[in-house]
Amino acid sequence: METRRLGELNVAAIGLGCMGMSHAYGGQPEAESIATLRRAVELGVTLFDTAEAYGPYENEVLLGKALKSVRDRVVIATKFGFRIAPEGKSGSDRMIGLNGRPENAKRVADESLNRLGIDVIDLYYLHRVDPIVPVEESVGAMADLVKAGKVRYLGLSEASAEHVRRAYAVHPITTLQSEYSLWERNVEAEILPTSRELNIGFVPFAPLGRGFLTGSIANPNDIAPGDFRETLPRFRPEALAANARLLAAIEKVASAHGRTKAQIALAWVLHKGRDIVPIPGTRRISRLEENVQAADIELSAADMDALDVAMPADQIVGDRYGQAGAWASKEVRS
Repeated sequence: METRRLGELNVAAIGLGCMGMSHAYGGQPEAESIATLRRAVELGVTLFDTAEAYGPYENEVLLGKALKSVRDRVVIATKFGFRIAPEGKSGSDRMIGLNGRPENAKRVADESLNRLGIDVIDLYYLHRVDPIVPVEESVGAMADLVKAGKVRYLGLSEASAEHVRRAYAVHPITTLQSEYSLWERNVEAEILPTSRELNIGFVPFAPLGRGFLTGSIANPNDIAPGDFRETLPRFRPEALAANARLLAAIEKVASAHGRTKAQIALAWVLHKGRDIVPIPGTRRISRLEENVQAADIELSAADMDALDVAMPADQIVGDRYGQAGAWASKEVRS
């Protein structure tokens, strides 16, 4: 697989979002997740994305087990920034707010190093900007971790253009992570131009629209009970029906190339710039292999134009998050 440059980092063109192996989508047996992670390495994937919040904590432990023997071949990214409730709740219910305080940045880094079983975190993100903590203070603490040799590079997740600039003034930011796909393009207005001005790599999460762009979710009955997509407005019946014409455009291009809708959706993201490395999440080896093959697809200018105009960003029906998760998307929209 081709390599791309994210700031000072060189990684394969497609990474792996690991959240779903332990969090939000129901998880799966550990042995199956480890097999998927190790197959990703065999396929040339180098960027693996996790966070303390995924599980919480379980996903970092999983990656530590799976990637220990190939540590020198992978880039491990993890994140801090949530207030996590103690035992008694489960999964996403334990995310009770944000915590970008400097002392939390340092405490979580030490705990993540221990859970991952590594000596240094390759890429350490502020998961969400805490509205009551100046971003300069959060990033200042993260910069101290770089000086201490515990972290190599810094990133921000779902940050506004203003916060990116303020953070960068404290310490260079290597990557900016936000949702970006054919059905979520709000970053194109300010976020992407700002990252490119500052030579910050861009890491799209949910590049397959949380599964919608694969064509596998035609109605809410296709979502398993307990899957967090049950709470998302874009997965309500009326939104799924309204957004279906986007799938028709993807299917047309996919048929012309003899590829799947998922591969075309990923290829579209990859063609938006060589400073972009998407991290589609999957639990299954078959889907992983399908996703990685998207790196070999060459879309023509006509293909890109057809996809770009199929459904303008302002015509996508449904918010990204429901009321319970509104705080999670606040910054990227500011």
